[in-house]
Amino acid sequence: MSDRPYTLLSCGMSIDGYLSSGTDTRLLLSNDADFDRVDAERAASDAILVGAGTIRKDNPRLLVRSPERRAARVAQGLTPSPTKVTVTQRVEIDCAASFFADDGADKIVYCSTGAVEHARGRLGPAAAVVDAGEPVTMRRVCDDLGERGVRRLMVEGGGAVHTQLLTCDLADELQLVVAPFFVGDSRACRFVGEGQFPWHPGRRATLAEVRQIGDVVLLRYALSPRFRGDA
Repeated sequence: MSDRPYTLLSCGMSIDGYLSSGTDTRLLLSNDADFDRVDAERAASDAILVGAGTIRKDNPRLLVRSPERRAARVAQGLTPSPTKVTVTQRVEIDCAASFFADDGADKIVYCSTGAVEHARGRLGPAAAVVDAGEPVTMRRVCDDLGERGVRRLMVEGGGAVHTQLLTCDLADELQLVVAPFFVGDSRACRFVGEGQFPWHPGRRATLAEVRQIGDVVLLRYALSPRFRGDA
């Protein structure tokens, strides 16, 4: 079996740990300089993963924005943007979402065993549908991506996906950006939910870098021996 991908979790949150506002309004947790940094991380990745909830709420495009970075990928024989990946239990995803746009990026949908046929009928050629178990397991997702040649996986949320990858000890690096404000609304989604995490008061995660980027701060954590300090 191929090695699982080097897995980078990328997340922005408020000072009090929220990813969203608790309303239908999208919460901007970064600034232009940091968006450009994230774009560079995308361009260096083989695949970008988000949960189905993130697709429903934020409708992300998940594309490399910089024309120069897109051209550099093409010059290397790659698609302009990395493969898009999502994970869903029941395939409650809008087929018209930007995730499935005809934009040159490959798409993979991992779903539960019982939903595979429904997903293939609903999505057709828009995405490859893969059985990720019953229930879906992130270890199976990561193993399958490794077998498909994905060596660097960037994960952009949401909270449920981050929680599963962290509690299963499948993350190698965490890039956490903290925005300079509070949300203060319990209806909003937090960075992670409840779980048994490998890092706790008796086993602290390694803080590898702290960087101010305008009015936000980047905290970069090494979560496994595979951490790439020069990434």
